[in-house]
Amino acid sequence: MGPEILLTNDDGIDAPGLAGLRTELTAFGDVTVVAPDGDRSGVGRTRNHTTVIREHPWGYALTGTPADCVAYGLRGLDPDFDVVVSGVNNGPNAGNYVVGRSGTVGAGIEAAFLGTPALAISAYHSTDFFLSPPEEYDFARPARIARRLVERALEAGVYEDVDLLNVNAPVDASSPPVILTEPHHDYEQDIEQVDPGSDEAGDFADWDLDSDERLVRLHDATWPGVVGWENPFPPTEEHRRRYPVGSDRRALVDAAVSVSPLSVKHASPDSAALAEVVETIDVE
Repeated sequence: MGPEILLTNDDGIDAPGLAGLRTELTAFGDVTVVAPDGDRSGVGRTRNHTTVIREHPWGYALTGTPADCVAYGLRGLDPDFDVVVSGVNNGPNAGNYVVGRSGTVGAGIEAAFLGTPALAISAYHSTDFFLSPPEEYDFARPARIARRLVERALEAGVYEDVDLLNVNAPVDASSPPVILTEPHHDYEQDIEQVDPGSDEAGDFADWDLDSDERLVRLHDATWPGVVGWENPFPPTEEHRRRYPVGSDRRALVDAAVSVSPLSVKHASPDSAALAEVVETIDVE
């Protein structure tokens, strides 16, 4: 008898990546799907107090977030799940900042906090990079890689030391190498003042600003040097110098499968300076 598997995603229960992953996982385990009823990308581990649950041929669809789905699946259903699998996401989740805001990874983090090991799997194309529209791409290889990793990780006792595996796999490379990685730590924020009458104002186009108010755009520069929707990790020497071997983003440059072990245990840095500050704080 195979493991009990809770399957979710952040692209919605009708996304092709989830369908392909469900097919693979049912080959060795009992799969229950609890997934959002629509796209909930980029919500991280956001939770809702209330959600509507609808029965689905594969399990359940929720109006909530991926983390809501995991919380309901692990605490609201009868099976004692052995592992949570999230994906296949249509687009990579690589880099420390991106991993932190990903709904796909957020589902795995919620599972880990609730004491169940997890794997988050995301797909990318080594040339196109972004899988849009996702229906034009084949998610079979990332789904197959996820199944093999889950199966082997459970057998080998990996989850005795690791809470969550974050995996990025190419859809187009025939025999991609599998690399043990860690999320790369690059991130920047661009701030730009926006004319309320411009197209960039969006929902604030008709906003009546007071004299002491300004409209600003907060843009996450998560893909350094990228303009528009171009591939941020082309296989160039410049990008190989930028991203060191062993980082998840270097694996994407090399069209490899990145496997990053993550922990939800927020480790405390050993700081002698902080210890001295705490010892000398006068609270009177």
